[in-house]
Amino acid sequence: MSDFINENFILQSDIAQQLYHNYAKDLPIIDYHNHLPPDQICNDHQFDNITEIWLHGDHYKWRAMRTLGVEEKYITGEASDFEKFQKWATVVPQTLRNPLYHWTHMELKNPFGITELLSLANAKDIYEKTKQQLNTSACSTQGLLTHFNVEMVGTTDDPIDSLMYHKSLRDNKNFKTKVLPTFRPDKAFQLAKGDSFRAYLQKLAQISNIKIHNLDSLLEALDQRINYFDSLGCVASDHGLKYLPQKGKFNIAEVDAVLMNVINGDDTKALEVEDSFTFYVLSELSKRYHLKNWVQQFHLGPLRDTNKGKLAILGADTGYDSIGDYLQAERMADFFNYLDSTDQLTKTIIYNVNPADNAVFGTMIANFQEEGVKGKIQFGSGWWFQDQLDGMTEQINALSNYGLISCFVGMLTDSRSFLSYSRHEYFRRLLSNIFAEDIRKGYLPNDVGMIGKMITDICYNNASAYFKK
Repeated sequence: MSDFINENFILQSDIAQQLYHNYAKDLPIIDYHNHLPPDQICNDHQFDNITEIWLHGDHYKWRAMRTLGVEEKYITGEASDFEKFQKWATVVPQTLRNPLYHWTHMELKNPFGITELLSLANAKDIYEKTKQQLNTSACSTQGLLTHFNVEMVGTTDDPIDSLMYHKSLRDNKNFKTKVLPTFRPDKAFQLAKGDSFRAYLQKLAQISNIKIHNLDSLLEALDQRINYFDSLGCVASDHGLKYLPQKGKFNIAEVDAVLMNVINGDDTKALEVEDSFTFYVLSELSKRYHLKNWVQQFHLGPLRDTNKGKLAILGADTGYDSIGDYLQAERMADFFNYLDSTDQLTKTIIYNVNPADNAVFGTMIANFQEEGVKGKIQFGSGWWFQDQLDGMTEQINALSNYGLISCFVGMLTDSRSFLSYSRHEYFRRLLSNIFAEDIRKGYLPNDVGMIGKMITDICYNNASAYFKK
């Protein structure tokens, strides 16, 4: 693999190599949005084998395996970890031109030092080599975060989470990576989910010690949890939505009445007012984020759980999602204008999963910037289906053309895997090459120092400043 994933992978010129190696490569990582489990970080979890750290919960790999007709028992089923790894090894050579091929071999090389191309022929040997390393302190969860030079981890946490592991990590003076909670209240918006919504409200009421019987009490309970998250260093919220909500034709009193009916078991009008309900709750939460000087993040556009048969068998979030083709612009403008009109729009990152909407997102952010704040509204990095070379390139180009790439807060993993920090390397190599190509073509001045400084800002400095309260 020395002629493939080598030190100059993706870097197609001497200038690109200078920009990456001298200005991007060794910077700390601020991974401000991911789905790493805080309990595993806190307990310094030791993975038994590469299947556990690599294949458990990885929808990207699951989708590729299903495409090749692999039986579900080798994906999410009862097969042994080694059998699952063997099946993945048979799939890898068929993933050429998919980012999985790059990620697989980048992650084998770093941290394991393995430079062979994975296939069924060497699967057993690689399984054993990685197993040996995973059973050392260097490859525990804390060891890996230290190895990848991760300065900050922003986990994704429900308001009802006790955050007990964040508390313990805050008091751990021997582990240098800062692990901060991120407030993710998606379940509080699911008015039309019937019994599951009612069960969630009961849990929220219990942990906040506030009886939830209407809109005001729901917001009071959520506000109590915001204060609690803030006390443990939270600097951001996050929301996964098809699109931002709109107020609609319903007023607060009507929505409140439906919520009270839902709490009492009557769901007849829940779906009818769900968008308005989400608007009222989310906009009030956004005002609270502004008071705390948090960053609010909106991941917009996916169509989730499309295969209803598999949903019934395997449950939600098991790899049956797609890009949605929703209308985004008017909803974003209305929601942001509602908050901006009263000076209650906080720092905001919008993430787009549909490349057809890149120009929409790229042009929206300039409408709501603020004096004295650099890049207050951000067009977030290529997300989910877009965190590959083409997707990241298109996001970078759209942001450059319609906004200012110099203000960009850069890459994040959005991952459940402790090996996914290769995605920051992937991004940094690509970013360096994009700028180098513009220099080579004469589109930018041949000033490596000036452009290197901008790359350093994008890869580290901007995020470091943005996520400070």
